[in-house]
Amino acid sequence: MELVVGRIVKAHGITGEVVVEVRTDDPGGRFAKGKVLRGRASRGKSEREYTIDSVREHGGRLLVRLAGVTDRDAADALRGTLFLVESDDLPPISEPDEFYDHQLEGLAVRTVAGVEIGTVAEVLHTAAGELLSITTPDGAEKLVPFVTAFVPTVSLTDGLIEIDPPEGLLDLD
Repeated sequence: MELVVGRIVKAHGITGEVVVEVRTDDPGGRFAKGKVLRGRASRGKSEREYTIDSVREHGGRLLVRLAGVTDRDAADALRGTLFLVESDDLPPISEPDEFYDHQLEGLAVRTVAGVEIGTVAEVLHTAAGELLSITTPDGAEKLVPFVTAFVPTVSLTDGLIEIDPPEGLLDLD
């Protein structure tokens, strides 16, 4: 399974740097000088490898210089490129209460009382913390903070997440 670890948002400056929106919890490891990343163009399925020449933080994103990208036009042509890794290449997680996003996406969600809520569509990473975006059977989206108080049980084996939402969080009426 392929996972997106970053996306080129736009060119930065005139010397070929690109702004990368990070989608990994290990940006220092994934986007380090000398690392080779697999990139897929935003239009089509063409892929190629990119070597990182330099990287620096800027406003919650990364400014990355890629080998061979030396001007604004070349950088701008990469807009929308996704950086990908195989899920098999990810290190195992040793903490029992930590998960990769892709492990949670697609899991069924029900309350501790047994009420079926829906399926995890994605894990949102916000300044306030992680949220589970749950799609209900009628297509609505419910957001649940991914904290132990609201999400006491995650079973990858059973493909199930049990939640204990406070009154009014889901408004299922």
